[in-house]
Amino acid sequence: MTHASRIPSLAEPSVFLASLGVLFASLCFGVLPYFARSLTEQGMPPHVIAFHRFTLAAIVLSPLLVRHRRKTRAIIWGLGAGAAMGLGWVGYVSALDSAPVALVGVLYMTYPVFTLLIAWGLFQTKPTLRASGAAGLIVLAAIVASGPAAVGSDVLPALLLSLAAPMGFGLGITVLVYRLTALPPLTRIAAVSLGSVLGLLPLVITTPPSSLMPVDSHGWILLVGIALGTALVPQLVYSICAPIAGAAQTAVIGSVELPTMFAVGLLAFGERISLAQSAAGLLIVAAITLSSRDRLDRPSRDQVRMPKS
Repeated sequence: MTHASRIPSLAEPSVFLASLGVLFASLCFGVLPYFARSLTEQGMPPHVIAFHRFTLAAIVLSPLLVRHRRKTRAIIWGLGAGAAMGLGWVGYVSALDSAPVALVGVLYMTYPVFTLLIAWGLFQTKPTLRASGAAGLIVLAAIVASGPAAVGSDVLPALLLSLAAPMGFGLGITVLVYRLTALPPLTRIAAVSLGSVLGLLPLVITTPPSSLMPVDSHGWILLVGIALGTALVPQLVYSICAPIAGAAQTAVIGSVELPTMFAVGLLAFGERISLAQSAAGLLIVAAITLSSRDRLDRPSRDQVRMPKS
């Protein structure tokens, strides 16, 4: 589902360090539910949490857009993809407020399915057999984890809403592959982050001022953690290390994000990991491993990477 190259040997020092960087970034992305749910429990609305998560990266990296302002078309595509991702992420945070972290995590990891469908529908890229098989495993995982036998009917609306996040991320990946290769990696992150902020801004300006900021010092720590520890820093590390590690190895190492979400639900919120959720998690990891050698049909000269949402 991403541009695949050879699997680099961990014997190469630079590849080994890059692989550690990808692992670090993936762990950071995996602990995101802790910060998101904790801020929700403090009374901060999901769209405000999403806005704050992307704002720091947008502020730090947006000057890069000025340097590449001549590439207007690519920047506009990045802004649009970012807006879709930011709005979709609201559904993800909302679902965390009422559904188990592991279950929301499994559904979030369905984004490769949306990536394939959007690439097929918008850019006429027919899925390969390997990618289709991986997508089938992911769909099966979602059914196993969220079917009527696994969850109560009261959670289903939130779970359906949470699918907006992988859908937005899938759109973002296809836009990156087909429209943003003219921009350097950090500039892509800048465009997407700024687009997320702009997309969420109309919701934020209609929110009561009392809900825009944390109520205590713990809330500020959580806010800094979600903006710095789950967005800006891991995105920078990921964008630098992923091309060195290689697409196949990055995909496999990145799958640690899902069990990290499981651990957050268990250790931070005392949620029991059900048999259905465990089975779904294994199916997701198997699908990622299967698809790690696959790619979309328009590779760029460098490894094409999407800033993680």
